[in-house]
Amino acid sequence: MDAFYASAEQAAKPSLRGKPVVVGGLGPRGVVATASYEARRFGVHSAMPMAQARRLAPNAAYLVPRFALYRSVSDQVMELLGRLSPLVEPLSLDEAFVDLEAGGTADDTASALEIGRQLREAIEAVTGLSGSVGLAGSKMLAKIASEEAKPDGIRLIAPGTEREHLAPMPVRTLPGVGPATADHLRRAGMTTVDDLAEAGEAELVRLLGKAHGASLHRMANGLDDRPVVAERDAKSVSVEDTFDMDLHDRVRVRTEVERLADRCVQRLRGAGRSGRTVVLKVRRYDFSTLTRSETLRGPTDDPAVVREAAARLLESVDTTGGVRLLGVGVTGLADFTQEDLFAQAAGERAAAVPPEDAAEARPQDDTGGHEGAAEREAGQQGRGNAEQLAARRWPAGHDVCHEVHGHGWVQGSGVGRVTVRFEEPGSPPGRVRTFRVDDPALRAAEPLPLVRDAPDYSSWPASRPKSRSGAGSPGAASSP
Repeated sequence: MDAFYASAEQAAKPSLRGKPVVVGGLGPRGVVATASYEARRFGVHSAMPMAQARRLAPNAAYLVPRFALYRSVSDQVMELLGRLSPLVEPLSLDEAFVDLEAGGTADDTASALEIGRQLREAIEAVTGLSGSVGLAGSKMLAKIASEEAKPDGIRLIAPGTEREHLAPMPVRTLPGVGPATADHLRRAGMTTVDDLAEAGEAELVRLLGKAHGASLHRMANGLDDRPVVAERDAKSVSVEDTFDMDLHDRVRVRTEVERLADRCVQRLRGAGRSGRTVVLKVRRYDFSTLTRSETLRGPTDDPAVVREAAARLLESVDTTGGVRLLGVGVTGLADFTQEDLFAQAAGERAAAVPPEDAAEARPQDDTGGHEGAAEREAGQQGRGNAEQLAARRWPAGHDVCHEVHGHGWVQGSGVGRVTVRFEEPGSPPGRVRTFRVDDPALRAAEPLPLVRDAPDYSSWPASRPKSRSGAGSPGAASSP
């Protein structure tokens, strides 16, 4: 999808259409998740520190991610892709590989282009957003083609033209070539993909080692035989949060670990999976990162089992210096659960989780906010944290509903007030009103669909696009 998070926010908020929008963590350590194309003109890009983005584009709208909305839109897109082939490999919420050959939906370049055109139309009709499609005979080339197609386009790398197409591109175009590898290759006189192909496999192996050198030589020649792997073959499910300020209180750290464990299980269940190994990730104040894991007796999708395993893992980690990031994951995925673990969890749960702590272990949203923990800190540290509490309760960009004014979204909060713009997808730009942060008429709300009356694509594609040429068919598509 094109600038997915930012585009979804622009579609949901009519007043932001055509304006610079930046989505990401808004705290001192926040980073940019996505910038709209309007914001990119100012130099803002993904993974940039949010403080730097604010300096480059001070008048942009800065919003906290709404993952519930993004997952909902992603599910709609993935459903469309699943109608093209049984082999769909999601890379993230906004990108996936599709094996068109396995789905029998394209038998030459012309029919592949036609199905790509239909897919883009379907995505826009169902979600209101644009997507770009790359078509090629391999995953690597399809990914490159989709990047070339952005925004809102379609690009095909025809069979037989792969080497020629790649030749002038910089070496960092290829997967696995990061800044360090690119610099190493540059010192050896190689800056383009053609330079790599001409250097030969032996030279690349000498420079980079056997595995990396041989793989890079193949890719430089347009060769990539990695198959499209269906979603159910994913190896792990995990979630993590970076905190605006280091966490020092051990009780707070444990509460956050339990919250992350619940979110992880939500994702696990959403994928219809269970897992056997629980993994805890802790990044400390000095940027050192520790991981701990525990393998259970059998696969589970019980939040209590995962929560308790993560808490046990935390016991072996020294957090006295402060914690910047926490993560909980589950590996060893399976399609079934070990029933006796449920009985074990039921007994342990009553003993291990006091009633006053149970509420703090409930699943929260993906913004990293936890109102109960924030309230405790505000009480301990005084008025200075009142603004943090308000920001957590009313994150910028999140949905609200007012008893009189209806649906809207938070523009900002501070000094005991929250500012709301009342508008929704498809409406004209709405009016702005300000309320007390504790106004009983104002409450958090779920995101509204971006398209209210989306057309029915349950029978799409009606038939395989007819061939109009004798050329070979691309085997993979990267979309959106």
